[in-house]
Amino acid sequence: MPQSAAAKAPPTSAESGKRLEHFPAAFFAMVMGFAGLTIAWEKAEAVLRADFPFVPWLIGATTLLFAGLALIYAAKILLHPGAVRAELRHPVRLNFMPTIAISLLLLAIVYLHTAPAASQWLWITGAALQLGFTLFVINSWIHHEHFQILHMNPAWFIPAVGNVLVPVAGVPLGYELTSWFFFSIGILLWPVLLTIVFNRVLFHQPLPERLMPTLFILIAPPAVGFIAYVRLTGGVDVFAQFLYFSALFFTLMLTTQVTRFLRIRFYLSWWAYSFPLAAMSIASMLMAETTGNVGFLYFGFGVLTMLSGIVVLLLVQTVRAVGTRGICMPE
Repeated sequence: MPQSAAAKAPPTSAESGKRLEHFPAAFFAMVMGFAGLTIAWEKAEAVLRADFPFVPWLIGATTLLFAGLALIYAAKILLHPGAVRAELRHPVRLNFMPTIAISLLLLAIVYLHTAPAASQWLWITGAALQLGFTLFVINSWIHHEHFQILHMNPAWFIPAVGNVLVPVAGVPLGYELTSWFFFSIGILLWPVLLTIVFNRVLFHQPLPERLMPTLFILIAPPAVGFIAYVRLTGGVDVFAQFLYFSALFFTLMLTTQVTRFLRIRFYLSWWAYSFPLAAMSIASMLMAETTGNVGFLYFGFGVLTMLSGIVVLLLVQTVRAVGTRGICMPE
């Protein structure tokens, strides 16, 4: 579809400032996708006892992406504090704010073996921010004045996912009790939110098109929970199997709806496809490693291969949307 001359013209300083004002925290879902892909390939290296030469490039790309987005969002905080406050009060965008903390926790996992000192500081900062965001979000949920059932969507799981992610790097770094604390928060919130989400999608209006990709977030809490629980306990027991197979069920359920997702035009919410699939891939490879069942390894590597292609597609679509000013604009 041809673009108008106005759409092709370079942005003025006023337009750039306006786009910065509407720069959403949801952009950090890109970091979650890249970090998840990187950790999945690191796990594949460990399970297959192989060295993939592109993994250091993925680490570098994830780090640069986070640094770039953090600088842009810091500029938004300084230049448009009112827009940040509005985002914190928004019934949908509020739940994407913890992606900043989750990005730090994922970077801690990425650097766990190659730079443990950096990993520790990333983990401490990420865990502190995650607790702060969790308390803020839950207080907003409880003392709300404007939330409605139609505002509910799977993105509300994001604060819960961040908590169950903490033990993945926390246990190897020596923070076992703290890791149990965060894991307990996430597992406590998961069934509560799951019940509300099912009530929302079954008995109320369908999700808006731009939020449909967030259904993939249903995979993340049990998949990440399985990884964290195995890290905390050191093995696969009945509860670990429950978490893994819950994640597997959601993966299969959403796979049967792939034609619906293919019809959705691009939104930044497309990045919700990436991290949950990365978590499912890692969980499957971990399941293979702990049980010795090679079927889980084949499945995990298959999901990882598909995820790699999806991340490339998401990156291309995001760059195209930025270039055509399809995002960072008022709704």
